[in-house]
Amino acid sequence: MSQESEWLKVESLDLEAQGVAHNAEGKVVFIDGALPGEIVQASIARRKNNWEQGTLTSIRKESSQRVTPGCPHFGLHAGACGGCKMQHLHAGAQVAVKQRVLEDNLWHLGKVKPEVLLRPIEGPTWGYRYRARFSVRYVAKKGVVLIGFHERKSRYVADMQVCKVVPPVVGNMLMPLRALIAAMAERDRLPQIELAMGDEVIALVLRHLEPLPAGDLQLLRDFAARHGVQWWLQPKGPDTVHLLDAGGPELAYSLPEFGIRMPFRPTDFTQVNPHINAALVGRALRLLGVQPQERVIDWFCGLGNFTLPLATQAREVLGIEGSEALVQRSRENARVNGLAHKTSFVARNLFEMTPAQLALDGSAERWLIDPPREGAFALAKAVADAVQDPSQAPGWTPPQRMVYVSCNPATLARDAGLLVNLAGYRCTAASAVNMFPHTAHVESIAVFERP
Repeated sequence: MSQESEWLKVESLDLEAQGVAHNAEGKVVFIDGALPGEIVQASIARRKNNWEQGTLTSIRKESSQRVTPGCPHFGLHAGACGGCKMQHLHAGAQVAVKQRVLEDNLWHLGKVKPEVLLRPIEGPTWGYRYRARFSVRYVAKKGVVLIGFHERKSRYVADMQVCKVVPPVVGNMLMPLRALIAAMAERDRLPQIELAMGDEVIALVLRHLEPLPAGDLQLLRDFAARHGVQWWLQPKGPDTVHLLDAGGPELAYSLPEFGIRMPFRPTDFTQVNPHINAALVGRALRLLGVQPQERVIDWFCGLGNFTLPLATQAREVLGIEGSEALVQRSRENARVNGLAHKTSFVARNLFEMTPAQLALDGSAERWLIDPPREGAFALAKAVADAVQDPSQAPGWTPPQRMVYVSCNPATLARDAGLLVNLAGYRCTAASAVNMFPHTAHVESIAVFERP
């Protein structure tokens, strides 16, 4: 029997949503499309000394959690869209997998076990994605335009006619967008369309490599009038993004629980999923338990997504962010929401933190940490160093409680290991956050407290 026809029992899912099995030789086999508990065959595409990788070809025993994918472009077939990886797994089971990934990472990488596992934060599983970056490709030989995500394991743009994870009004706009680009004179110089949706605006950012002629601009205006979108143009880097035509509603999202409205530019970082973002901010603030007399520091504050809600509860909040441009917009958002008197913002490289810098920023009873995928290693290490040798941060006292919002369980686990094993914190609670249903992306939230 060749390895391709060997029946394999799938034991788990990895971070890329591949089934994990062991063959007769004891070698690990990663199988695209296979689910835990299934007995499957796979076509092996890659072989290494310690592992193999292949694609599901047949199932002898099917998982009870296997479902029919909701999108016609999802699958293992040639040309399938690579935007989602888990549509074949029941949405509830996806969340359970992500919770297990979080637990496993915390323990294996950080030697940290949360005292309480909170219920995962869940929301709508379709039409949830208010941010997306669609590639655009004019295929001259076929005379067609493709707009969408890349194919699975390929740099080609998938031939997508609809997208189910963006709101239906946008998902059903792909074919009209394809017709629009095909009609434009510069169709082969338009590599990307970025979606940014607010409460009242569907913003589309068109990247163009050459100046657009008047005829193309008119086509964009006509499309905007028919489909109710707002065009932004991007001739070069993100800082060159500008409205095609001034006026119209402002691009913004709201956090109703805190009476906050957040204007933003379409290239600013905002959370992809507004439903989950609102729930995440609410849970983070409840877990942080800020008292009216307390000072809070919001690390990696961005536009003020957590800073401004925190300012409705705390005596004062300091927001620290790496980008000067984002800091300026945070200040403006604080002013617009009547919270400038309770907030201050500074720009600093947070990947080069030291205990001395902690002392300069001052003590705060509570911290909110929301880093990018790289995590907050320098910050966590500075805390551990300052706790172990207080002379490195004169007069500074560590926060009593931290809430850490993570978009990468591996870097969260690494940083948690420093906070718990070197800085004397307890990890009192943690949970997964299903920000990206049907993908293998794992967001999470964890709470750290000092005795």
